[in-house]
This record gives sequence, structure tokens and C-alpha cells, in this order.
Amino acid sequence: MQPDWIWGLIGGLLIGTGGAIYLLVNGRIMGASGIIGALVDGSAGDSKWERLSFLAGVILLPALLLPLYGGTVDTHITGNIPVLVAAGLLVGIGTRLANGCTSGHGVCGMSRLSLRGIVATCCYILAGGVGVVIFRHLLGVI
Repeated sequence: MQPDWIWGLIGGLLIGTGGAIYLLVNGRIMGASGIIGALVDGSAGDSKWERLSFLAGVILLPALLLPLYGGTVDTHITGNIPVLVAAGLLVGIGTRLANGCTSGHGVCGMSRLSLRGIVATCCYILAGGVGVVIFRHLLGVI
């Protein structure tokens, strides 16, 4: 068995820990799309700096951990730019439709046994599976 699974486990632990700390410090649920969305649309108000600090940690921590992995990470991401653009747009539209993303619904919502979080998580997991079938197996673009 390849040891790459450990990085997924570590990433999940880091996201869960970040969500717990965000809730304890700010009293609010950590949702990356909500954090970014409030910065983009200007509704962050007084929480602008805490949101920017959170995003800086999300960006900087993997960079700091990169030397532990050996300097290179193979993400298996496609080089097909139109597919990447379409995927980004679909994720953005999906997070707006669901009023949240995987960190808000999947990590924080499910851990609180929120029905809305559980239903949203089931929907985006199903949509991801359908997307893989369509884009990988039927269209062959990823």
C-alpha cells in the first residue's frame, strides 16, 4: 500500500483542527467559501483581518510543510485549462447554491450533526461522483 493516504489524513486533521480553533476563537462556523465571499463582496466588516489571517494560514501552512514531503507534490491535476476553469466555476456556483462548501457543511456541519450540513455533503459527494463518471469515463477529459 502506498503511503500517500497519510497526507490526506493529515490534511483532514489540519482542517478539522482549524475549524475547531476558528469556532472556539470567533464563535462562528468555519466555512472557506463564506470567509472568501465576505472578503470579495465587502461584507466582512470588522472581521476582515481575522478572515485574511485564516486565509494566510491556509496558504502558508502547506508551504511550510512542503519540505517534509520532499519538495514536490504530485496532485494528478489535469493540464486541460478549460476543464480547470469549468471546474472552478461549477464549484463556485455550487457553494453559492448550497450556502457553503465542504469545510462549512462537510467538516463543521456534519460534526455538529446539522441536517443541512449532512444533506449538503451527500449532495456534493454525489455530484462529484457523477462529475467523475461524466468527465473521466464518458468524455475522457480528466
